[in-house]
Amino acid sequence: MARLSWRRKFEGARPAHISVLEKSFSGLVAGSSLLIATPAMVQQAIDRVPPGRTRSTAELRAELAAGSGADATCPLTTGIFLRIVAELALEDLAAGVPVDRVTPFWRVIDPDSILAGKLGCGRDFIRVRRADEAALGERLSA
Repeated sequence: MARLSWRRKFEGARPAHISVLEKSFSGLVAGSSLLIATPAMVQQAIDRVPPGRTRSTAELRAELAAGSGADATCPLTTGIFLRIVAELALEDLAAGVPVDRVTPFWRVIDPDSILAGKLGCGRDFIRVRRADEAALGERLSA
């Protein structure tokens, strides 16, 4: 059976929805509302992170939840969607899309995280992109 491409996973995602937890989950108590986002929502949130800045995945989830009126965003599906968005950006880079035209996932995925180790680019790519953006920011502010 053929694996789905990252683009197919991105485009084939189910619609976003908010679930009310029947039992406690991931630090949330029963009755809390949990946003199940989409890869596109994760991508849009990452695209709003300015060059040279970073956000933690927890901050990204909080932003998504606040924008949807939910108490929290599901950490499990957000991690899956972060990988889909990152791998799709890497496919685009490999196809020749300029780095400033792809979703800058390196601003959200910590290079020391488990997720970074799973990505096709490896941890060093994220470190280099972060360093390049920081250096560019320093040159522009000088």
